[in-house]
Amino acid sequence: MIINIQTIKDKISQLETEMQKADVVADPKQMSKLGREYNESKEILALSDGIDRLKKELTESQEILATEKNKEMIELTTEEVKNLDKQLAEESEKLEDILHPQDPNDKKNIILEIRAGTGGDESALFAADLFRMYSRFAESMNFKINILSQNQNELGGFKEIIAEINGDGVYKYFKFESGVHRVQRVPETEKSGRVHTSAATVAVMPEAEEVDLEIVPNDLRIDTFCASGNGGQSVNTTYSAVRITHLPTNTVVSCQDEKSQTQNRLKAMQILRSRILANLEAQKHAKEADIRKNQIGSGDRSEKIRTYNFPQDRLTDHRIKLTLHNLDKILAGELLPVITPLQEAAKQN
Repeated sequence: MIINIQTIKDKISQLETEMQKADVVADPKQMSKLGREYNESKEILALSDGIDRLKKELTESQEILATEKNKEMIELTTEEVKNLDKQLAEESEKLEDILHPQDPNDKKNIILEIRAGTGGDESALFAADLFRMYSRFAESMNFKINILSQNQNELGGFKEIIAEINGDGVYKYFKFESGVHRVQRVPETEKSGRVHTSAATVAVMPEAEEVDLEIVPNDLRIDTFCASGNGGQSVNTTYSAVRITHLPTNTVVSCQDEKSQTQNRLKAMQILRSRILANLEAQKHAKEADIRKNQIGSGDRSEKIRTYNFPQDRLTDHRIKLTLHNLDKILAGELLPVITPLQEAAKQN
């Protein structure tokens, strides 16, 4: 692959200038977008420099190997060449993934939706466990998480929670989480000690920007109503909650967490745009699936993808037949041992 280093350096310089402008600093969305471009450009430059260095070291080692007579030195240099070859292949693959990602959505932020399924209160508690797991993983990856909407029950579980997660390559790490997550454990509410099976549904959608999807205002029906639940004296007295319906697709989003109707409307539009884009992507993938089977699952939210078995301290990902233990660590956010094999399986398709 050929990279124009000067072009990358010019882009970095241009982005640094843009990110110092007052109007950009005041716009978190724009700042985040430019920040991702800046970090990606810096990573491309670093990888390119590293690859050049490895190539130079490899050439020098190969030249030594071609003239060396000492047996011990030949063995050492042969091992060095082998290691350099491996490093060069790995760094080149990283650079190729950045320049030509398999999925153009990999670089995007996401909208994460978790809903309680079968299992009543235990399902809602499990939904809260999943959200906590994803939150801790996001923090470990330096991603930023922001709750857009939540519906909590009396036990602290979530009937539904929707959040946005921002950072470099968020979708790449979360995209295989969509589907039904099943848990087998003794619920806190169970006195007899019997193991119950419950489930929660996870949906991961690449965040849709306005350039990705044009929504015609006339296609929207916007209703306002009084918010319910905790929220102080203004709850049930002001029409701050917003419900937006996209008429052509009958997609409905409600938001009431914010005291301001304007803020609720902005959040609802953000979720709505991502849901519509996700549905369009799903239709596209369904057509592709008729031609080629996807070994790691469709990402459909009705597909059972994973089981968390507490009595056996076991996690099973049914798509790639992956079995891991140490559920406590996984639920504490150590998700890379789960995610990396899924990413590798996707590359084989």
